[in-house]
Amino acid sequence: MKNKLDLELVSLTKRYGQTLAVDEISYHFGVGTYACLLGPSGCGKSSTLRMIAGHESVSSGAVTLGGRDISNLPPAKRGTAMMFQNYALFPHLTVIDNVAFSLKMRGVAAEERRKRAMSMLDLVDMAALSDRLPAQLSGGQQQRAALARALITEPDVLLLDEPLSALDPFLRIRMRAELKKLQRELGITFIHVTHGQEEALALADEIVVMNNAIIEQAGRTRDVFEAPKTAFVALFLGSHNVVSMPEGKVAIRTDAIRLTKPEAAKLPGTITNIEYQGTHVALTAAIPGNQDVTALLPDKDFFGNPKDVGEAIGLDWKAEAAHALAS
Repeated sequence: MKNKLDLELVSLTKRYGQTLAVDEISYHFGVGTYACLLGPSGCGKSSTLRMIAGHESVSSGAVTLGGRDISNLPPAKRGTAMMFQNYALFPHLTVIDNVAFSLKMRGVAAEERRKRAMSMLDLVDMAALSDRLPAQLSGGQQQRAALARALITEPDVLLLDEPLSALDPFLRIRMRAELKKLQRELGITFIHVTHGQEEALALADEIVVMNNAIIEQAGRTRDVFEAPKTAFVALFLGSHNVVSMPEGKVAIRTDAIRLTKPEAAKLPGTITNIEYQGTHVALTAAIPGNQDVTALLPDKDFFGNPKDVGEAIGLDWKAEAAHALAS
């Protein structure tokens, strides 16, 4: 692979007529990092990815790669490659011909492009299926073929648009492990769009949480999870409660809450739901102010002192577990 280059978004903006899809976002991606753009549908994450790829025009601002403004270059000249949500394999071409297609368009000789395509298929453990058509592949195999096709151009940045969404849950978990392993082996920057917080937390070194066309919060994944700045980030990442207290709004991780007697607790509550999750039990309680709080309890703790729906309880946590929110 080539020398690693850093990617930066500089006041990047996208308008569709009067609609502002991406509103002057700026972020510097670490070299060789796995980054996830995370947010709900319509937040601007896919438009951002497509502007980086060159599949959407930039309304204002810039995308730079290694300090070079690539905002107005065609996709093939940017040093990026994109893997689409539906994999977009040519149905009439074999796997090896799909992978080698971009080299054919560049005029690379047949023997050379076949050699390079087989090398990429080896990388993704697909060499044995090189002569199959896409319709003869499973979803996971199609994904590997699409990855090999994207990587054959030796991009500085690989862009992935919800690449796991078409897979069943079991395969999704397996494939995200393979994606992370591949990114580590290649050492290039991966930028992965998803609306799944579990997927983002499992994969990302850096996480960019988007909402309403802006970056709500971004940084190292654990830093963002441990210290959400807003109620939106805390709730969208999951595993947090957002509670209005007399001193202000706070985020409290579900696994930081402990049950106690109502008179000895920070908050009294009434159990409204109990959900067994194997290693843990999720207990939800209604608290004053028409709010709900969820406590994630180890299964042995819960079944050692079981509770019932409708029971009055107290909810407590260590002072350092409550994280103040800006909004």
